[in-house]
Amino acid sequence: MEKRVLVTVYGLVQGVGFRMFVERSASRLGLSGWVRNMPDGTVQIDAQGPDRLVDELLNDTKIGPPASKVSSLDVIEKQPDHTRTGFNVLI
Repeated sequence: MEKRVLVTVYGLVQGVGFRMFVERSASRLGLSGWVRNMPDGTVQIDAQGPDRLVDELLNDTKIGPPASKVSSLDVIEKQPDHTRTGFNVLI
């Protein structure tokens, strides 16, 4: 089953390679979507793919790259968008 989530990641997640970490993980899993820094210091992720693979990305995101420190995730399930392809870092 296809799943889409909008995730806000809190903690030390900017300036530590977090977006690239998420992009590599999502691409490895074959997910579609994007990741971007937000003005308030959080990182936002919109990811879509098979349930199990989206959950795997969420588990990776809780850990993050070595220099990061994730304090919490806010996950909202969204309606899947079947027109999307690839995973991108938004600026």
